[in-house]
Amino acid sequence: MKKLMAFILALMLAATLAPAAMAEPVQEITFALQNEPDGIDPCVTNNSFASPFLNNVFEGLVTYDTMDGSLIPGNAESWTISEDGTVYTFKLREGLKWSDGTPLTAHDYVYTFQRILTPETVAKYLNMVTDYVVNAQEYYDGTATADELGVKALDDTTLEITLNAATPYYIDILTMWTFSPVNRATIEANGDRWTTSADTYVCNGPFKIAEINMGESIVLAKNPEYYDADKVMLEKVTFRYIADPSTALMAYESGEIDGTRTVPGSDIARLKAEDAGLVVTSAYGTVYYDINCAKAPFDNVLVRKAINLAIDRTSLIEDVAQTDAVPAYSFIAPGYVVDGVDFTDELGTFELSEYADPEAAQAALAEAGYPNGEGFPVVTLSYYTNENVKSIVEAIAEMLQTNLNITVNITNEDWAIYYENVLAGNYEIGAMGWSGDYLHPMTFLPLLKTGDVNNLTGYSNPEYDAIVEQVMVETDAAKAVELIKQADEIASADYPLLNLYYKSNMLLMKDYVVGYYLNPSDTLYLKTAQVLAH
Repeated sequence: MKKLMAFILALMLAATLAPAAMAEPVQEITFALQNEPDGIDPCVTNNSFASPFLNNVFEGLVTYDTMDGSLIPGNAESWTISEDGTVYTFKLREGLKWSDGTPLTAHDYVYTFQRILTPETVAKYLNMVTDYVVNAQEYYDGTATADELGVKALDDTTLEITLNAATPYYIDILTMWTFSPVNRATIEANGDRWTTSADTYVCNGPFKIAEINMGESIVLAKNPEYYDADKVMLEKVTFRYIADPSTALMAYESGEIDGTRTVPGSDIARLKAEDAGLVVTSAYGTVYYDINCAKAPFDNVLVRKAINLAIDRTSLIEDVAQTDAVPAYSFIAPGYVVDGVDFTDELGTFELSEYADPEAAQAALAEAGYPNGEGFPVVTLSYYTNENVKSIVEAIAEMLQTNLNITVNITNEDWAIYYENVLAGNYEIGAMGWSGDYLHPMTFLPLLKTGDVNNLTGYSNPEYDAIVEQVMVETDAAKAVELIKQADEIASADYPLLNLYYKSNMLLMKDYVVGYYLNPSDTLYLKTAQVLAH
């Protein structure tokens, strides 16, 4: 009898334990971000801090394969390009829906382009439409009608885009979140506030927004209306704001969060040695500081040259940022390859080196009229609140003071306020940087083009502008590279930026989270991510 009872108890215990042992892992992750974006309207923002949200809750006509980064169909199942390279015809997938269950059609894409071209939208990437699409600038100016705009819905599932000239890299441009479709009904009903509430935030990607907790977090949930929802494994993603990277690291190591976007430089070597989930990938971006070329004394090219010569880039990389990076002398990052040769392999150094050159820096400053720094005004170095950026700013300030014998003042603000000041030109030298929006040097060139919305330096050179316009229409890749080199040589020799180093992408993620993809533009895709048993 005792043996029978023991056997029954053993069976009961096994029945109790078996479900727990065999239970599927909960498909939820919490990921820390160190900066809150200035907005999450895809038509408006150009802020990279918005990318974790926008690239996971929206999908455009084309997107990236999360396995190898190749360009693949998104909302468009296929497309054709006319013989002259100016007319793109996209065939949308049948049955596309918005996250609220309503149909998504080619007409929604037409509305999106028209909204970008509406002055009241204040689209930061306006030029990505006006520079390329037939009558886009005229539509924006109010001199062309919707019927004349080169974006048309031929029917519910066919979209036609007509360009001013053949543009070989145009299909890559369409991967940008700017061209994610937006829902007309919610925008007309809610105005600019459509992005401030989960109830009104209608999207079309693998995830939708479930909660918006201003200053704290944004929570994503799987979007059951997404056409490829069967492949989306995560049910919930919490993007939590933890401003201090060291605090985020503590939360990561204690198991409070599953990943974090920024890693303290002083911990990188240890995390690598411990195999603690540090992920480093190649990047298509540059860390630099904007120099306000419209403000004296920075309107003097010799002053800008002196500032660049005074910086020890190797020390910044190895001792301060403690990251995997390469010193930068140009603002265009490596990564674009033509005929097996990286575009940047043949770029000049513009008299710069990986180390500071105090003697040459002093000579340039003296030639500018400030021998030994005499009479030079106090320089203000500005940055957005971030501990890693703070360390770099402090090091740069010390280098400028030591090598140029000038006085440097440091100021910082939260990103939203800081960026508004940079946009308004209320800065002297300010922390910035750029991750390519698509894998072509053209993503960098507008940053220094006269009048471009992304030119925040006030730099202007008609010769540079003319060459950039030639690049836009050059269909021969090799010839385009030669033009890009010419443009780079002109701009880099004018030192409108304080180039520091080329980026590497880095994050921390627990090894039980797999299937995510960090692309060269520093965007984290979670469409195919999942949590394994652990």
